[in-house]
Amino acid sequence: MSDTDGKKPLGLGGNRPGQVKQSFSHGRTKNVVVETKRKRVVVPKPGAGAGGDKPRPSVTPGNAARAVASSSKRPAGISDAEMERRLKALAAAKAREADEAAARAAEEKAREEERERRRAEAEAKEREEREREEALKAKAEEEARKAEEAKLRAQKKEEVRKPAAKDAPVDAAAAQAAASRAETKGVPNRTARNDRGRDNRPDDRDSRGKTDREGRRSGKLSVTAALAGEGGRQRSLAAMKRKQERAKQKALGGSSRAEKQSREVQLPETIVVQELANRMAERAADVVKSLMKMGMMVNMNQPIDADTAELVIEEFGHKTVRVSDADVEQVIDTVEDKDEDLKSRPPIITIMGHVDHGKTSLLDAIRKANVVSGEAGGITQHIGAYQVTTESGAVLSFLDTPGHAAFTSMRARGANVTDIVVLVVAADDAVMPQTIEAINHAKAADVPMIVAINKIDKPDADPQKVRTDLLQHEVIVEQLSGEVQDVEVSAHTGQGLDELLEAIALQAEILELRANPDRAAQGAVIEAKLDVGRGPVATVLVQNGTLKRGDIFVVGEQWGKVRALIDDKGDRVDEAGPSVPVEVLGLNGTPEAGDVLNVVDTEAQAREIAEYRSEAAKDKRAAAGAAVTLDQMLAQAKANENLAELPVVVKADVQGSAEAIVQALEKVGNDEVRVRVLHYGVGAITESDIGLAEASRAPVIGFNVRANAPARNSANQKGVEIRYYSIIYDLVDDIKAAASGLLSAEVRETFIGYAEIKEVFKITGVGKVAGCLVTEGIARRSAGVRLLRDNVVIHEGTLKTLKRHKDEVKEVQSGQECGMAFENYDDIRQGDVIEIFEREEVERTL
Repeated sequence: MSDTDGKKPLGLGGNRPGQVKQSFSHGRTKNVVVETKRKRVVVPKPGAGAGGDKPRPSVTPGNAARAVASSSKRPAGISDAEMERRLKALAAAKAREADEAAARAAEEKAREEERERRRAEAEAKEREEREREEALKAKAEEEARKAEEAKLRAQKKEEVRKPAAKDAPVDAAAAQAAASRAETKGVPNRTARNDRGRDNRPDDRDSRGKTDREGRRSGKLSVTAALAGEGGRQRSLAAMKRKQERAKQKALGGSSRAEKQSREVQLPETIVVQELANRMAERAADVVKSLMKMGMMVNMNQPIDADTAELVIEEFGHKTVRVSDADVEQVIDTVEDKDEDLKSRPPIITIMGHVDHGKTSLLDAIRKANVVSGEAGGITQHIGAYQVTTESGAVLSFLDTPGHAAFTSMRARGANVTDIVVLVVAADDAVMPQTIEAINHAKAADVPMIVAINKIDKPDADPQKVRTDLLQHEVIVEQLSGEVQDVEVSAHTGQGLDELLEAIALQAEILELRANPDRAAQGAVIEAKLDVGRGPVATVLVQNGTLKRGDIFVVGEQWGKVRALIDDKGDRVDEAGPSVPVEVLGLNGTPEAGDVLNVVDTEAQAREIAEYRSEAAKDKRAAAGAAVTLDQMLAQAKANENLAELPVVVKADVQGSAEAIVQALEKVGNDEVRVRVLHYGVGAITESDIGLAEASRAPVIGFNVRANAPARNSANQKGVEIRYYSIIYDLVDDIKAAASGLLSAEVRETFIGYAEIKEVFKITGVGKVAGCLVTEGIARRSAGVRLLRDNVVIHEGTLKTLKRHKDEVKEVQSGQECGMAFENYDDIRQGDVIEIFEREEVERTL
């Protein structure tokens, strides 16, 4: 087979010229000489390969194996039969792939046809719906037009009836017939009008044409107007009505303006001009003009006070309704529950008492869990909320409060949301300071109390002493003829736990606790923290209603939408009813512990309430700062002139712990030194905390939190100290020690001896030297001295020299004579007494 595949070549030989005919426009042609080249044919050398210039045979499963077997590139160890089998498998695979491709193509084609069919059906259906709507619309417009024309005819009849009395009489029957015929055909009754007005009008059609020409819009003719037809753009029904009303008013002999509508305008303490115009439904430009007449040069985006706005409202003829910014909170006013909606709810029990009296251990025994091991140092540093189901099926909600002195506010919070207080007192320790504090919290909250005398299994337990000690604080237990229930329990052995649960159930039954679960939820924030992975998290105890996933709520100065609810066991739940403690995720910031959570209807309401509360808190802080006068500030600065301060930055894991640490540190110090908390917050230590600490040369205290990597690097570069703590005892002790270092050392003076001046000598180059007799104690060269004359201190200083027999000595004993000379003082006389003393500095502690 040649290189040209049977086609006639352009040239006659290898490099021979040939002619090609080119065609141009207008029928012109031209012969062009071209040169053609043959492709180079490479002929293999003899012996280089078998059949180099023979055509290659086609590959078939029969001869392929033989060809591969005879090839020099054939893999070793492969027989002809194996190679043939492989080639057959390859051919079968290719055939299978071709079949699958054909099947896929057919399936795709079928799917495409189905899509086209569905699209065509949808378009046909949509077209049918559109045609139906257009038909209904056209019908409605036609009916409205007929009604308008009937109305116009009636008006024209009234207008024509008066001049018709003077002119030639009109055949009423003919006019009526013409009107009915025109109405039947659905066209304006031109004949009737022409018949009625032919005597006094030249031609109705000419007048109509003139009116149409006058009423037509002037200007350039657009494509839309040109395509709209002879009539141009059609007027709307509302425009026709307005035109008829204007014509009617004009015919009656004047134009009467629509009466101005008076509105009630809600007016807050300040309002923007544009918003005021919107509430009055007036143009903002008119409101600005009115304010300018009053002498106020403002624009529509500036705020004005309520008094000025009230004058503007009255000028425009509206009524003013004064409202306060606090009215935004009216959406969360307490709902009065009907008695039939109330259902029984579990009691909320708070475990309170002194530190290490076994509160958490007792709760562990009730829950059959182990919480103490999870707390640093074995003391509770957070408020824990748990729900327990007793063997009898009763559900109880427990709050476990810390007993350490630093956690006063946590105990107060626990008492304020509780129904029953269980006061835990150790039988071997009796009533302690935090026990008294817990009693006061329970009395202030006016909740019933149950005394649990714990550690009854210890050998030195004395429950009777606990009962008698409680009498001093007006807590009279039942054994002493009082009303307060007392139960002897042991968290270690489990003794008395059933009796304690029975006492709680009995007290709850007496209280008849009920709540309405079918209303917007309301609850108290027990604890709040900033979780690295989950964001701000609040532990909420629901008090009323049911909190559901997706609810929008406002809590303190924060708001959010419930993204997830997690119960005390760590499981996700969809809702939480009354007396159920849950962790709420989905806040936009960390709330304060003790804030109240309220569910609202919309995000706008929640955001508005949160912004109002935040602004109110800022104003309150600003007012507190502004209340201090300049004189007071100067007096305070003068009083604190010698007051040393230890600044610190505190970050904690939860809000309650941060509050407790700040309260504990504020108590550290005295009149000379104090601890100043520059900033405290919840969450990890960040670069901004390091920057604040560097500016104030303060250490950063981390309680159960750590610094992130950028903060650690920044602290290393700037030399800021970061101290980590997990037990509040250690933190307070270290801060006390650091503050003690700022105290000036106490100087103690110790009397060591007296010496009497017997003679005064004048020595050249030295000055006056006193010849003395040490009458008491000892005289030392390094000690301080005072010169007494008639028991009055004349001079206080140090010795320049102390000699005995012309030798300089360090000290002189009692009964011996010596020579003394004062440093920079020569007024010494015979009979003066020298008092010798030593000073030592003693380190002070807080």
